[in-house]
Amino acid sequence: MHARDIAQVLAIQHESYSPEILETEAVIRARLSEAGEHALVAEDVDGVCGYLFAYQSRVGKVTPLDGAFQPHPQADCLYLHDLAVARRAGGRGIGPALVQHNLGQAKARRMRYSALVSVQDSHGFWSRLGYRRHEELEQPQAKNLASYRIPAVYMVRALHD
Repeated sequence: MHARDIAQVLAIQHESYSPEILETEAVIRARLSEAGEHALVAEDVDGVCGYLFAYQSRVGKVTPLDGAFQPHPQADCLYLHDLAVARRAGGRGIGPALVQHNLGQAKARRMRYSALVSVQDSHGFWSRLGYRRHEELEQPQAKNLASYRIPAVYMVRALHD
């Protein structure tokens, strides 16, 4: 992802998410700055058609909505914060392809897990990609999960057998 992609990323975010969880342009730009090596876009003939933001974290640490990415120096987890695909590109496998690319990076760095917050009833999608509900959150992290203001589920996937 590059700064020039931000306008299209914001457009996809607006068509993909409910108003309660939309993040501002400033937050999106900060995400790119904080963890650009894990910020991906997919493109088709019409431009950006999907994106994924991720960063290196620890299992059990939940990024609050609009919260800054805080890459962890002893990361054991690739945290997937935001995945969205444009309606025009739905059904092409773009979302899973972006996830698999980032998981490949995480495995190469010997991270043991990947985690995320599932919103808008997307837990079925994430379950098909190997993620499972993770209920054991410390109180500050449960509060971060509640910051989404809509039903949200913290999910984790082991990356190595």
